[in-house]
Amino acid sequence: MAADIKMLFCVGLAVVLTGVGKSAFVGKSHSGGKDDAVLQYVVNNSLREHPVLTKLRLRTLEDQWSRMMVASEQAQFMANLIKLINATKAIEIGMYTGYNALSMALAMPENGCVVACETEEIYVDIAKQFFKEAGVENKTDVRHQIAMKTLNELIDAGESGTYDFVFIDADKFNYDNYYEKSLVLIRKGGIIAIDNVLWSGKVVNPAPDDLTSQGLDALNKKLHKDQRIDLSMLTVGDGLTIAIKR
Repeated sequence: MAADIKMLFCVGLAVVLTGVGKSAFVGKSHSGGKDDAVLQYVVNNSLREHPVLTKLRLRTLEDQWSRMMVASEQAQFMANLIKLINATKAIEIGMYTGYNALSMALAMPENGCVVACETEEIYVDIAKQFFKEAGVENKTDVRHQIAMKTLNELIDAGESGTYDFVFIDADKFNYDNYYEKSLVLIRKGGIIAIDNVLWSGKVVNPAPDDLTSQGLDALNKKLHKDQRIDLSMLTVGDGLTIAIKR
């Protein structure tokens, strides 16, 4: 692993994993962690949000499923990873309203491109509106179809091993499939970021009837043993795994 990435992880782990009180895991700043004083301090003293990102975040908070939005502090962390590895090609599996896709596109140079996968037309329409307002239409490629179809199309088009960054944040039952396809598409040294790996803490001794938590727990254990990657699991947001392809 490059020295600069090692340094970032050391700093990130020191900040993110240092907890106050009962647990270092408090959730997202706009949902579970909105009343946590330490997390709000972090946001108030580190978040540098583009004006259009702020508008999109506020618009998304009007949606009944706004808890699905990537936390602003997590999106900024991943945007910094994008800059750190000089990424120009990224995939987002599960775009929702486009907050994180917009954050990644803004972090990329003019020749960058984010392939954003989303099945819900209402969210595609919202995202495109804000992509246009931010001036990143040329850096976003929204695929309005199931993500597996898009990933297979990219592989069939000969793009294996050419992507720098993949963010997985869609239906949990397909997480393992998304991960395996991402490993094909990502270059050596590229990053796969996987969201919701702690699932509000339910992955710890999942209930017998909780298939989602069981599936996430199984994937977490699989990645821990996977020698194809270097790995860090962080308590940011709802749990974020950073996997770097060897």
